[in-house]
Amino acid sequence: MNTYTIALAGNPNTGKSTLFNTLTGLRQHTGNWAGKTVVKAEGEFVHNSSSFRIIDLPGTYSLYSNSADEETARDYIIFEQPDVTIVVLDATSLERNLNLALQVLEMTHRVVVCINLMDEAEKLGIDIDLAAISRKLGVPVAAISARSRQGIPPLLDLVEKVAAGILVPQPLMVRYSDETERQLAELEPQVRCILGTRFPSRWVALRLLDGDENLLSSIKARMNEEGIRPEQEVVSYGRTACH
Repeated sequence: MNTYTIALAGNPNTGKSTLFNTLTGLRQHTGNWAGKTVVKAEGEFVHNSSSFRIIDLPGTYSLYSNSADEETARDYIIFEQPDVTIVVLDATSLERNLNLALQVLEMTHRVVVCINLMDEAEKLGIDIDLAAISRKLGVPVAAISARSRQGIPPLLDLVEKVAAGILVPQPLMVRYSDETERQLAELEPQVRCILGTRFPSRWVALRLLDGDENLLSSIKARMNEEGIRPEQEVVSYGRTACH
């Protein structure tokens, strides 16, 4: 039986934890993330011929370094590199929720977007074009109502296909201002030269431009833990060098 690791990401109140409970039932346990007071929920489930370990990441509105919750969710996706990250969106608030989805797509291509609360959207007369969203984002999209278990099997079919490499998403690349793109074009090759292909170089370059020192500290600590020594020190934008 194939075994895969799944991460659940999403804004608070999207029904993410409801989906986690629906999938895992009694096969779950909670604790704290190492070195943090943030609660960690982990469980298991089986679908078709595959076994899944699923991590319910803290609900966040972004994946920057503004809080322990955001850092925890970000670090798990970047450092643990789950086989699939399911991004749970609220069908009644898609515009607000898509901000987090786009951030996840910059970090990993192994994504399935799960639009939850479809029953609530239907009550409000909201019609969602799943195929159009999937084409625009470049990743599989499923619609569910976690509380009533509607749409769960098709969602898990997509997750299994992405995890197994049968379905390979091609996420939308967010384009920024001309000046930001110019800086990224200069910085990204240096990041790739220093860190290799372990981390998404464009995303790391964006964080460098943001001056995200906490992320740099996390990357250095992780590389030290794994005994990986970069060819050059990553300090801040304008102070990296790769020859």
